[in-house]
Amino acid sequence: MRDADGRHEVLDPVRRRWVALTPEEGVRQWVIVLLHEHYGYPLELMQVEGAITVNGMTRRCDIVVYDTTGVPQMIVECKKPDVAITQKVCDQACRYNTVLRVPYLLLTNGRQMVTVEVNFTNGTLRQLREPNYYVKKS
Repeated sequence: MRDADGRHEVLDPVRRRWVALTPEEGVRQWVIVLLHEHYGYPLELMQVEGAITVNGMTRRCDIVVYDTTGVPQMIVECKKPDVAITQKVCDQACRYNTVLRVPYLLLTNGRQMVTVEVNFTNGTLRQLREPNYYVKKS
């Protein structure tokens, strides 16, 4: 972490640049470290704040995790710590998933983490224990 022009910044290992350390950014950086160091996801297979178009509007996914063939596998939606992980947060990730069609969603505010498996065949979601047990990393 560093101070630059009176604001705190953190080095994002995925984007490889310094970014303002907002409460949501702190959660995003925590998830990057968790996915990389605890669950073994390579930084090279993550994209941070990738732009997508949903219903004609540009949106940004907090984190998208890809497999080694470049196919997106998981959308991570980060909220600042005082924002509860609600159905509204899940709905937001599901809207993004109409474009990316990933099998897994991870929703977190740094205090609560919810991992969901998407079944496109029957249009259902199923809550899982942890991303490590289900998401293909290679």
